[in-house]
Amino acid sequence: MTADGTGARGGGGRGGGVPLLAVAHGSADPRSARAVSAVFERVRALRPELDVRVSYLDHVAPSARDALEELAARGAGEAVVLPALLTAAYHSKVDLPKVLADARGRSPWLRVRYADTLGPHPLLTEAVERRLDEAGVRPDPDTALVLASAGSSDPGANATVAAMAAELAGRGPWREVVAAYASAASPGPGEAVAALRERGASRVAVATYLLAPGFFADRVRARSLEAGAYAVSEALGDVPEMAGVVLDRYDAAVASRHATSFR
Repeated sequence: MTADGTGARGGGGRGGGVPLLAVAHGSADPRSARAVSAVFERVRALRPELDVRVSYLDHVAPSARDALEELAARGAGEAVVLPALLTAAYHSKVDLPKVLADARGRSPWLRVRYADTLGPHPLLTEAVERRLDEAGVRPDPDTALVLASAGSSDPGANATVAAMAAELAGRGPWREVVAAYASAASPGPGEAVAALRERGASRVAVATYLLAPGFFADRVRARSLEAGAYAVSEALGDVPEMAGVVLDRYDAAVASRHATSFR
């Protein structure tokens, strides 16, 4: 499957001509690629002079490797690579650096500035609240909230989600806010909803902390509703805050003096 996420729009704006190559996870579910593409279309609209391209680690073309090779073939001397992921875990720490290392021998002149993952970022908290509001959920002392992410075998990634749950609790008033994980860690979304109900919460809402719809978003919704949640928000997708995060990460990477040199 191919998602048309590329977009050579001339050279570079505040980045001084440095292209942006986003690398998303990728999914066999076409809804995911459509949502990711929409995010970066908004980025292009906000900064039309910036060359914004989208690639994927799995399932969807172009791959990160192919996208880097195309940039090099077009004569780019530098690029910002943005892991379009909500937490820093295996994909951003291992998979993507392997792709960049492989490109070292193929394009010795290309310098890569490796941006931080999308999360954690204060704007993502606002994005979660936006999606909850759209689902008819507002902070209430009688309502408990589950922040449900994909989950990871990386404890640091899961701790990032737990810290975000604590931040949401402080922005309340919620009865309680807990983190949950659709895979690789506990509690799962259904377990978290059931536990909150057992602790006396009359209403439990679930915030879907995922970039795009797909397998994990469907799992979060199904298991949460089965356990008695009264509302489940949509995946973050193309919210204004997400484009703001992307551009913040891009600008920080361009401003940084650190770059991975393919030499």
